[in-house]
Amino acid sequence: MSGKRGTTLSEEQFPVRQKRPFILSKFLYDADKGTVMDRDSSSWAKILGFYSIFYGVLAALVAVCMWVFFQTLDPRIPKWTLDESLIGTNPGLGFRPLPTEDNVESTLIWYKGTEYENYKHWTNSLNEFLAVYKTPGLTPGRGQNIYNCDYNQPPPRGQVCDVDIKTWEPCTQENNYSYHKSAPCIFLKLNKIYGWIPEFFNDSSDLPETMPKHLKTYIEQIQIKERHKMNTVWVSCEGENPADQENIGPINYLPFRGFPGYFYPYQNSEGYLSPLVAVHFQRPKRGIIINVECKAWARNIHHDRKERIGSVHFELLID
Repeated sequence: MSGKRGTTLSEEQFPVRQKRPFILSKFLYDADKGTVMDRDSSSWAKILGFYSIFYGVLAALVAVCMWVFFQTLDPRIPKWTLDESLIGTNPGLGFRPLPTEDNVESTLIWYKGTEYENYKHWTNSLNEFLAVYKTPGLTPGRGQNIYNCDYNQPPPRGQVCDVDIKTWEPCTQENNYSYHKSAPCIFLKLNKIYGWIPEFFNDSSDLPETMPKHLKTYIEQIQIKERHKMNTVWVSCEGENPADQENIGPINYLPFRGFPGYFYPYQNSEGYLSPLVAVHFQRPKRGIIINVECKAWARNIHHDRKERIGSVHFELLID
């Protein structure tokens, strides 16, 4: 080695260390060292043992938490009800039959009454919807607990009221729900809200100004002739606009113009079915779209078209 400044050392005196190329198979298993991924078997055993215990304890903690949580739930009673629930206390009103599944956003009932192939979707849809009402065995738990309720005969504990649709002529399956006569039947139901109790309009002298006049007249007659039926969630259907009101024709309600109070409160009893009202449009004008709005009436039912609460909208078009 020269003593002069700036002289470099030769590679023979200090050879450069060559890097060994990375070989994946060698990394995964090195036969010379007997290691797997650069670790011996004892290291891997410790790692696997640690994670097995860690995840085992974690799974046990989750299982215990879920078990404790489910102990606080009742299979029939919701955790949150009425004002504390997402549904709230204002029931919506639904109608059947509905349009086909490929047109779920539509509310138009459109058919030609003289052609079975044209109106069979609507009657078949009603057959499916009403099957649970005609055959008790289709509803779990419904059978021996069915009770023939009345206004002065509410259901005993553990039993549910019957909804006998077989006598609702002409709104029956045997009569094609009158679709073949261009006088269709539409079925209405209130959405179920656990624990909700309607506040009835059961005094004809204290009815809201917004209630249709024809319904007020009906309630006045019921109060005189059948006062025991006043505890009812009343129902009205009418054309939305003046032109619709002219074209809609006479309407009949079966079996009664409302939902009887003895069906409430809904408590998720085994075999319970919602009460129904069949609305028979007897002579709607053909060849024109008729906008229909139906409402349910109780002091604690508020109507909002936008939010679809307390009322329902659909259109009729009969060729």
